[in-house]
Amino acid sequence: MSVRHQSSEPSEAPHRAGFACFVGRPNAGKSTLTNALVGQKVAITANQPQTTRHTVRGIVHRPDAQLILVDTPGLHKPRTLLGERLNDVVRTTWAEVDVIGFCLPANEKLGPGDRFIAKELASIKKTPKIAIVTKTDLVDPKTLAEQLIAIDQLGKELGFEWAEIVPVSAVGDKQVGLLADLIVPLLPEGPALYPDGELTDEPEQVMIAELIREAALEGVRDELPHSIAVVVEEMLPREDRPADKPLLDIHAFVYIERPSQKGIIIGPKGKRLKEVGIKSRKQIEALLGTPVFLDLHVKVAKDWQRDPRQLRKLGF
Repeated sequence: MSVRHQSSEPSEAPHRAGFACFVGRPNAGKSTLTNALVGQKVAITANQPQTTRHTVRGIVHRPDAQLILVDTPGLHKPRTLLGERLNDVVRTTWAEVDVIGFCLPANEKLGPGDRFIAKELASIKKTPKIAIVTKTDLVDPKTLAEQLIAIDQLGKELGFEWAEIVPVSAVGDKQVGLLADLIVPLLPEGPALYPDGELTDEPEQVMIAELIREAALEGVRDELPHSIAVVVEEMLPREDRPADKPLLDIHAFVYIERPSQKGIIIGPKGKRLKEVGIKSRKQIEALLGTPVFLDLHVKVAKDWQRDPRQLRKLGF
């Protein structure tokens, strides 16, 4: 009897693995959500829009699935060659992932920026789209309900159906697990694509450059975030150090577009650059788990955002 009972039970659900990316206008909560899902800071969160520039992937490991999160730069109306290049990167990524999560903050009414992105999403027919309502901790239930209805309506207007509409608060960890539960069934069946425990496949140098860039941007509200690029020139273990007290020397350049921006980054008597160094060094040490000597220099690369040769050199 028990044998027959076993055979009629469905076999264990197949393992799924695939890619998802979160999109949304600046500050919609994309990076915060990535970090909440992965459980460690991998994507760069800053108060300015447009700071996520590289495709940083966070990996969510579960017994039944592996979800790889691809962080794309924000899609926006391009003003420069860099802007156009970033938009191409975004569209290519959207077409290649298995699920797209569109982040819309609960505390802001849908605006032209959201419609611009939703329209682009509508043109990518095959990929399932989840609407994720972020920052729900900032609104009352009535406002949230209105936002959910407006988002549902937006899909209908543009001729597509959301696979799911999910309210979350990454800050309060509300429903972040539920979000993963809803994304997983939309992934293709297959084995894990990355070995266990790998949280990001970004090379360390790119992540270090991004941490320095984040620290350099903090407090410089009046400057365009895009006018800063960071390149880690070299990372070398300091020689003559005992094995139990290693030190890593990191030499990095902060590139800006105009000489006038140099003073802003460096600050009076170099005070600001020193603070940038201290702050990013702490984060780099936490990332690498080893003491670091960070050597930072500021260089002017004239109008690098509009110059294809310099864009290539700086990694775009």
